Amino acid sequence: MLSNRLALALLLVSVSAPAFAQAPTAGEQAIQDLISSIQVIENRLELSITLTNGAVGYATIGGVTEDDAMNGALISQAMLLAYQDAVAAVLAADYNTANNAQELFMQQHEGAMANLTAAVDNLVDASFVINQALAVQELAAVADTRPEQAALQGMLQDSTYTIELGEVVAYNDAIGAVESYAQQAGAFMAAANNSDLTASIDSFAAQNSITMGAYTAVTYAQSIDEFIIEWGMDGYTSGWNGYLTSEMQSANDLYNAGVYFQQQGTYAGL
Repeated sequence: MLSNRLALALLLVSVSAPAFAQAPTAGEQAIQDLISSIQVIENRLELSITLTNGAVGYATIGGVTEDDAMNGALISQAMLLAYQDAVAAVLAADYNTANNAQELFMQQHEGAMANLTAAVDNLVDASFVINQALAVQELAAVADTRPEQAALQGMLQDSTYTIELGEVVAYNDAIGAVESYAQQAGAFMAAANNSDLTASIDSFAAQNSITMGAYTAVTYAQSIDEFIIEWGMDGYTSGWNGYLTSEMQSANDLYNAGVYFQQQGTYAGL
């Protein structure tokens, strides 16, 4: 089971270097370096699976693993530093190449969707922890004899089957993160598709000789339906509001969309 889980994890992180048509830019080189550093660590994880299978196999029949026999699977400090340096280089690189407002909003949408995916993963994990505790309900429903009631007490003495404050906080925080990133991703997509909004922003940039891709921050406040875009290097900040009023979705809308997806397996047709 352990090897299967590790193999699945390796499948998820396995990547190949993108092919660049010409000499890579600094940002593209940073990505290549990140991939290379990940592959070095990935090789150690793959080796650890092979060595672990061998060690476990010999352990079951009396084979004695030698000292340091598994050292080849260790991740060295140099490997970690190479990976950390590559991560830092990617984070520091300038990938803001938007030529117009539509591209700007699509870049923001893609980033928000990546954050939304991570937030959903966190919510799944937090929900699993609480759901384990709720499993006690099945025993409680049939605990009509003293032995069953004693067994119920035993379960409740195990922290796995009780809900703690920290678990509730983690779950609630995960709900909040999903709502926030879903809101941002939806707003950026709606903005990219709103020709009146993008035309207004493009006009503003042209009138002030602003390079669209040089934006330094883009925020959206749903409560007032307002986008704020900053071009810090150019010294400009401006806001646009009231463009997405017809795109707002209530809790009831989300519920109906969720039921539709559960039934149809797709969001098409919403």
